[in-house]
Amino acid sequence: MTLLPLILAGACAGIGFFFMLVAGVGIIKFPDAYCRAHALGKAMTLGIIFLLLALGFYVEAVPWWKVFLGICFQLVTIPVASHLFCLVAYRRKMPRWSAKGWL
Repeated sequence: MTLLPLILAGACAGIGFFFMLVAGVGIIKFPDAYCRAHALGKAMTLGIIFLLLALGFYVEAVPWWKVFLGICFQLVTIPVASHLFCLVAYRRKMPRWSAKGWL
């Protein structure tokens, strides 16, 4: 294995880890379900995409069409799940947070 795929895999894995960490911190620190779902939907999608790219660069036996298929699947399912999470919170009339306090 040459040096360039290892560097690209390490960079993608580091970026993916960063976004996963941001998603975890967002779930813990944000005040309400709507903000938490937003953090989970955006950061987790980017984190998984970069980790799948790192897998494609690091493991030579994995075909790129499978990596692309996994990325497409994540782009479809994670935002939809985040939206449904917010929809359930809205229908159960969970309070929202604003700069003035809880609504």
